Amino acid sequence: MKFIKNICMAFLLMACFMQCKNNPDAEVDEGEGDIPEGHYKNPVFIPTFADPTVIKANDGYFYAYATEDGWDYGKPAHIVPVIRSRDLVTWEFVRDAFDTKPAWKNPAFVWAPDINHINGKYYLYYSLSLWDDPNPGIGLAVSDSPAGPFEDRGKILLSDEVGVKNSIDPFYYEEGDKKYLFWGSFRGIYGISLTADGTAITGDKFQIAGDWMEGTYIVKRNNYYYLFGSNGHCCLGRETPYNVMIGRASSIEGPYTNQQGQSLLTHTGNAFLKGDPSPGVTTGFAGPGHNAEIITDEEGTDWFLYHAVDKSRPLLPNGATRRPLMLDRIDWVNDWPQIANTAPSDTAQRKPKTE
Repeated sequence: MKFIKNICMAFLLMACFMQCKNNPDAEVDEGEGDIPEGHYKNPVFIPTFADPTVIKANDGYFYAYATEDGWDYGKPAHIVPVIRSRDLVTWEFVRDAFDTKPAWKNPAFVWAPDINHINGKYYLYYSLSLWDDPNPGIGLAVSDSPAGPFEDRGKILLSDEVGVKNSIDPFYYEEGDKKYLFWGSFRGIYGISLTADGTAITGDKFQIAGDWMEGTYIVKRNNYYYLFGSNGHCCLGRETPYNVMIGRASSIEGPYTNQQGQSLLTHTGNAFLKGDPSPGVTTGFAGPGHNAEIITDEEGTDWFLYHAVDKSRPLLPNGATRRPLMLDRIDWVNDWPQIANTAPSDTAQRKPKTE
């Protein structure tokens, strides 16, 4: 009788599995069964992938790059890890972008890279800094391949040279024949023109946001330039309060305002993505922020890559905050971007249509 009951139970479980598998809208709880076909669940890359930047290359892969980090205890840190994916969901490690760390500022960490395809080559702008560094800077490395290795071309700017404290977090923007570099971290967000080859700054800087943000990203949609910035401390484990705020302007150089029409020079942006930094909560995600470039899939849907803190596993073996890679869909409502519930998704979501 026990044998017959076991057989019946096996068939029942199989039937249940097949029903869930064939229902693309079925919601699967983490750790229970498989994610439905055509769906994914956050995070999309572990153990950590902070401050991501992404580009789609001619070989059909999306390549993503992240801040220098140690993934395994006792092993060397990855100096800007490079991963790739065909669908933004399943990623594989390729290599580190650098064979050796840029040496024009030492000691320093390589933080917050920004990948671009310029003049037929791959340009990787990056930050070189320490925590509480009095004079951090931004450099440039170049490669013929999105997979690297990248050859360092040296310094673009130092904080003391441009008169902006904490000059990190570069973001490149190109419009027509004009090239810009934006940067800054809680000491104002600034922009400046670049030379035609994108290797040096030129002209005078201009300010677009106040001291409340870092991790600049700008995208143009219809008649507006949308500014995304991260607010709060990035790295306090499961209590990380990091979040993404937004504003917009009708000109790349501003003025940028929030939804209430207030200047981002004197006011914060509107909440776009936030987590739960409550210390007593050990599930879900805290500290979402420092997003990559928005990717538009084959159906015209926009997707948002960023990092967040998995509250069930908030730390790396070395004690640093663990910030895996996340992915969520963007909806546009009344010319403003939104993410469902203004929070990282923690249930199965439909995958992007990338092919």
